[in-house]
Amino acid sequence: MKTLDVSQIIDGARFTKFHWMVMCLCALLLVFDGYDLFIYGAVLPVLMKEWSLSPVQAGALGSYALFGMMFGAFIFGPLADRIGRKKGVAISFVLFSVSTFLSGFATSPTEFGVYRFLAGLGCGGLMPNAVALMNEYAPKRLRSTLVAIMFSGYSLGGVLCAGLGIWMLPNFGWQSMFFAAAVPLVLLPVILWKLPESVGFLLRQGRLEQARAMLTQVDPQARIATDTQLVQADVKGAGAPMLHLFKQDRAVGTLMIWVSFFCCLLMVYALGSWLPKLMASAGYSLGSSLSFLLALNFGGVVGAIGGGWLGDRFTLPKVVVSFFTVGTVAIALLGFNSPTPVLYLLIIVAGATTIGTQILLYANTAQFYPLAIRSTGLGWASGVGRSGAIVGPLLGGALMAAALPLKMNFLVFAIPGLVAALAMGLFMLRYRHGSQASHAAPAAKAPPAAASRSV
Repeated sequence: MKTLDVSQIIDGARFTKFHWMVMCLCALLLVFDGYDLFIYGAVLPVLMKEWSLSPVQAGALGSYALFGMMFGAFIFGPLADRIGRKKGVAISFVLFSVSTFLSGFATSPTEFGVYRFLAGLGCGGLMPNAVALMNEYAPKRLRSTLVAIMFSGYSLGGVLCAGLGIWMLPNFGWQSMFFAAAVPLVLLPVILWKLPESVGFLLRQGRLEQARAMLTQVDPQARIATDTQLVQADVKGAGAPMLHLFKQDRAVGTLMIWVSFFCCLLMVYALGSWLPKLMASAGYSLGSSLSFLLALNFGGVVGAIGGGWLGDRFTLPKVVVSFFTVGTVAIALLGFNSPTPVLYLLIIVAGATTIGTQILLYANTAQFYPLAIRSTGLGWASGVGRSGAIVGPLLGGALMAAALPLKMNFLVFAIPGLVAALAMGLFMLRYRHGSQASHAAPAAKAPPAAASRSV
């Protein structure tokens, strides 16, 4: 009986309407995810006034959702390796949409914080699973680009949030921003119908005919005989433990990825939560300060797509190091008295090299880990990164409470970018001979039967 590695079909496939569908559905999911994540920064100036919140209280309240995201990433990443990525995505999507909608009914900071924590659980679970699914089905030569384009939906969600905030906040109040989060639920049946299941999961479950049908959609020109045995070298069984992230020469890479995620998400959520308030304190109106948040997320879209394109032509670690370095300089310069056009340009660059770099980190992580532990690796990296996201709003609140000069706030926000650049530089040097740590371990030590799972 002939054997066929399904990765060969996926890696060599041409870009088809199937890839387009997967990319658009995952991007759409992340639009809603991004809207939810940036909504707090948009309503923060209004909430601080209405509930008489101090900067420290506001920072703590902003961290509730991020605590939820940390736990959501730890829970739903490994869970999806057991129940399938499609179910993991659907559960996460419903959880954060419903919880965000309920946040609009909150009458106290405590009640609001509970709803935001639950929404964070869903957001933290959706992101790593959507990235893993897109990465699994993307042709090898376009993988970084397609993942980056898909992930730009996250930044588009931030653009949508800031744009709606400029219109809705003065006219309908802060609650309307959260009520709008219920609208995406009408698309849930379409998502459940069209979003494909992971082919690796289908193989683990012994669902051979479904796997064949999925591969035919990936590459319509593929001819798979009924007596062909399908194998996938990375598929070892459901639910790899976290310790596998440190085996086969992956320890250094895993630690450097975690450091980079921590620093990157600290910058993203410090800026996303406090940029409108900082600019309002500097004398800008609410509408103007929200336009800075819009520019930040617009830069995220540009950085994600441009970085993905560059990553396919060079290497993702090189691009990430460059982005972190440029981002450090741009954020540090935000606190200086610059003409308005220059200020907007710096904010766009800051968005491109923080939000955009976060997206590139997910793509790099997905390529670093083999399929059997990909969701686990993405989940843990995202979860560790969420601890940085938690620190971001808290740090911003502490800086605001200290009443430091504006430039000092941004200089502090820039320091993690330098640390992340050094961490990814070490990652790049350590794995310069291959993009995946799993390739560093000699495959010859494992017999063929152990290296693949057949059905």
